Amino acid sequence: MGNLFWRILNFTILAALLYKYTAKAIVNFFVGDRAAIKNSLDEAVTAKEEAQKKLVEHSARLDKATSEIAGIADMIKAQGLAEKEKIIEEAKRTAEKMKEDSEARVDQEFKKALHQLRNEATELSVTMAEEILEKNIEAKDHESMVNDFLDRMVSRN
Repeated sequence: MGNLFWRILNFTILAALLYKYTAKAIVNFFVGDRAAIKNSLDEAVTAKEEAQKKLVEHSARLDKATSEIAGIADMIKAQGLAEKEKIIEEAKRTAEKMKEDSEARVDQEFKKALHQLRNEATELSVTMAEEILEKNIEAKDHESMVNDFLDRMVSRN
């Protein structure tokens, strides 16, 4: 038992010395951990609130961008329709001009053919008249026509 008493006394002195020198450190360790945990939780709550604010902000920006994209798409559609109408109108004008040009060419070709036909008819008439005159007119008739022509020319001048 004597040995047990010394052992208990050694343990009690050791415990008292440990308590005296380490009690504040142990309490500060656990209290510091508690404060660190509390700070971490506070920081996590603050970070969560900031993340929610950013989410709301980004959602608003996304909605705005979506509406702008829709507006741009509508504007492009409207411009496309206007361009389509412009192209159709231009094609109609071009077709009308081509029609007018072709009608003018047809008229011009008709006039040209008519003029050519008249020239050929005139030449044919002259040729036929010459043939008829050669067959029907004799030398004395020819001489009297030349004299008659010369008399008319002299009387005019």
